[in-house]
Amino acid sequence: MRTKIKDILHAKKIVGQTVTVSGWVRTVRDQKSFAFIEINDGSTLANLQIVFDSSLPSYAELLPQITTGASLSVTGPLVESPGKNQALEIKAQSIHIHGPCSAERYPLQKKRHSFEFLRTIAHLRPRTNTQGAVLRVRNALSFATHLFFQQRGFIYVQTPIITGSDAEGGGQMFRVTTLDPMAANKDYSKDFFGKPAFLTVSGQLEGEIVACALSDIYTFGPTFRAENSNTSRHLAEFWMIEPEMAFADLPADMECAESYLKFCVKYALEHCFDDLEFFDKFIENGLVQRLQHVADSPFVHLTYTKAIEILLKAPKQFEFPVEWGCDLQSEHERFLAEEHCKKPVILTDYPAQIKAFYMRANTDGKTVAAMDILVPKIGEIIGGSQREERLDVLEKKIAAMGLKKEDYWWYLELREFGSVPHAGFGLGFERLVLFITGMENIRDVIPFPRFPGSAEF
Repeated sequence: MRTKIKDILHAKKIVGQTVTVSGWVRTVRDQKSFAFIEINDGSTLANLQIVFDSSLPSYAELLPQITTGASLSVTGPLVESPGKNQALEIKAQSIHIHGPCSAERYPLQKKRHSFEFLRTIAHLRPRTNTQGAVLRVRNALSFATHLFFQQRGFIYVQTPIITGSDAEGGGQMFRVTTLDPMAANKDYSKDFFGKPAFLTVSGQLEGEIVACALSDIYTFGPTFRAENSNTSRHLAEFWMIEPEMAFADLPADMECAESYLKFCVKYALEHCFDDLEFFDKFIENGLVQRLQHVADSPFVHLTYTKAIEILLKAPKQFEFPVEWGCDLQSEHERFLAEEHCKKPVILTDYPAQIKAFYMRANTDGKTVAAMDILVPKIGEIIGGSQREERLDVLEKKIAAMGLKKEDYWWYLELREFGSVPHAGFGLGFERLVLFITGMENIRDVIPFPRFPGSAEF
C-alpha cells in the first residue's frame, strides 16, 4: 500500500519498515555505483530521497528512463540517512516507472521560471514548489472556512451560479444565453430561462433568503465578473465566502469577520508552517511574523470619515486624489493598513452613494452601516454590511439606483413577511490566499486563472 511522503517524514517510528511511495522525479544524481533520486508526491514541500543501487538487476535498464518529471513507485526499507540534507531515505528494492518523461521537452528543469511563464503551462505548474505550496495552503484555508462556520452553528448553503438579478447593481456580468449570438434583436422571452440570465457576481441575495429562515448560513462558491481588468488583484472567475446572519447588526458582523480572518491565519500557521516558511524565504521576507502579528493583535476600527482625514494629512502623494465621498483605491487602503495603522483596519460608515442598494441607511442620511476590512499588502479583503430590512427605505434605494423593482420582488417580500435585522459579509477567497502566502499576483493563487484574454485550460 502506498504511503504519502508527508506521513513518512512525520513518523520516524516506521524507520526500518518496508514502504512504497509514489511520485514525480525532481532530481537524479548518477554516482556510477548507485544513484540518488529525489521524488515528490505533492503531499508536502519536501522531497524524499531514494537510493538506487547498481547491484539491483533492473538498474542498467531503468536508470536511463528515470528523468526529471517521470512518475515512479518505489518499494524498499525506510532508513535514517547519513547525508546532511535529509533525515530519512529509502533503499530501493524495486522501482516501477508509471510514466516516462522526455528530458529534452520537459519544461520544468532546475532553472527557475517566471510566474508569467508558468501560467502558460497551467497543466504542469502544480508540480513546482511555489504552486504546490499555494495549493496546499488553499486547501487548508478551504477546510478552515468550513470548520470556523460549522463550529459556530452556521449552515452551509449552495446558492445559484446562474441568476436573473445583479447583487451589486454594477452590471458587469457575463450573460448566459442559448440565443443566436449574431442576432441583432434578441427576444429573451424565448431564451432558455425565458428572461435575461447571468453568471452570478455574488450569492448574497439568495443567502439572505435562507438566513431569514435558518438564522445563520454561509456560502462558498464560484462567482464571476465581466470587468475588463488586468490588475494583480482581479479575476473574472473567483471564489467567494459569504455568511449571512439573521438578528445581527453591524457590530456582530464585524466581530464575525475579524474572528474568521484570525481563525484562518492561525490555522495556516499551525497546519501549513513548512509551506509558510518557504513563502517567507522566497516570496515575502517576514511573512510568518506578519501573520503572527495579525493573529495576536486586535484590528483597528475607523470610520470612513476619519480615514479620509488621515489620508488628507498623509505625508505622501497619492495617484488618486482623496475627498469625502470618493471610493477608496488600493493605494489608500494599503496606506491605512500598512503605514498608518500597521495592522488590519475595519472601516465603517461609508457614504451611501458609493455602496450597494441593500446596505442599511444610517440616521445621518448620508452614510450606510457598511464595513470593509483592509489588510497589509492587499487592501480590502472583506466587505460587508448590515442589510436594509425596512421595506419603504429599500424601495426608495432601488428606485434611486435605477434598478427595476420587479427584478427584486422576492427580495422586497422578505421585508414584508417577518423581516428581521440581519448582516453579512463577503470575502474573496483568492485575496485571502494572497494575504496568507505573500504572493503578489492573484492569478498565481488559483489553479486555472480566468482573466481578459485567457481561458485556455
